[in-house]
Amino acid sequence: MTDKTGSTGGRQEFEGSLAESDTRVARFENGSRGMAGTIQHLLHGNPTLVPVIVLAASVAVFGLVAGERFFSPFNLTLIMQQVSIIGMLAAAQSLIILTAGIDLSVAAVMVLMSVIAGNLAVKMGVPAPLALLVAFAGGTLAGLLNGLLVTKVKLPPFITTLGTWNIFFALNLWLSGAQSIRSQDIDAAAPMLKVFGNALEFGEARITYGSILMFATFGVLWFLLNKTAWGRHVYAVGDDKEAAELAGIRTDRTLVSVYMLAGFVCAIAAWSSIGRVGSISPQAFYEGNLQSITAVVIGGISLFGGRGSILGALFGALIVGVFQSGLRLAGVDVLWQVFAIGWLIILAVAIDQWIRKVSA
Repeated sequence: MTDKTGSTGGRQEFEGSLAESDTRVARFENGSRGMAGTIQHLLHGNPTLVPVIVLAASVAVFGLVAGERFFSPFNLTLIMQQVSIIGMLAAAQSLIILTAGIDLSVAAVMVLMSVIAGNLAVKMGVPAPLALLVAFAGGTLAGLLNGLLVTKVKLPPFITTLGTWNIFFALNLWLSGAQSIRSQDIDAAAPMLKVFGNALEFGEARITYGSILMFATFGVLWFLLNKTAWGRHVYAVGDDKEAAELAGIRTDRTLVSVYMLAGFVCAIAAWSSIGRVGSISPQAFYEGNLQSITAVVIGGISLFGGRGSILGALFGALIVGVFQSGLRLAGVDVLWQVFAIGWLIILAVAIDQWIRKVSA
């Protein structure tokens, strides 16, 4: 009886000692993380926090530098107007980058669809709603082409979309004859094409329908990516395509659907761009591809795929708009505005790399 009691007591002492040791180890691990580690883990779990913090800081800094002019309702709504088209392209680009791809053709698709809609409605007399439907279908087919080349021909997304960018740009020039469609001609033949240039006015504030469309587009895409099985599949494919296949996800079908949806969003952006610019030019938004990637990267969406929120791209576009507006109001030359955006991109990628190295 004494041996059994002693054995039990010894076991209890050992288990108590082991539990105390586990507690000390746990406390050591949590304590060793430090401030930097805690921030790293927080940002890893909430990647959208980075662009939100940067946006808030940018607004505060430029508000101090430029004063009341920056915070005027006119200037704040002007920023939204200026980023509305790039924001739409960034939404399309985000879909592709979340799958660990990249699309260098988004701006070319957008401009091509605006040229097609303009030619049909203004030059050929096709009713504007039908012309827009053709443009929407054309954007979706352009995305389908990119998707099939990536999934069936097995070409890298970068090379695929670099090639189709040239194809779509050449088609722009061919269909338009390298000539713009003037605002007066659009007003006379198909004013519906410019509807997103109209605005709601509240005193000095002027909120265009194009800005509202941008926010609505991000809202719909956020819902699709976060509240549907398709969205979960998109993230899974971007995170690890082979693991997604083993889990039963039809990865090629998911990728094709992503490219098609991106093309459709570009076509919607084409309609909005006509209202924003007021005319249709085959050479408009020539740098839109790079600007959309800039917004996505600054928005905290990982270029390696599978991580980030599409709302980050919206914040990224707004950050670029705030920087450009703030620097302009501060009297900074355009050259140095571009210089600042370049460093902002490098900083955003560096932060992304740092966050990805978070310990398990």
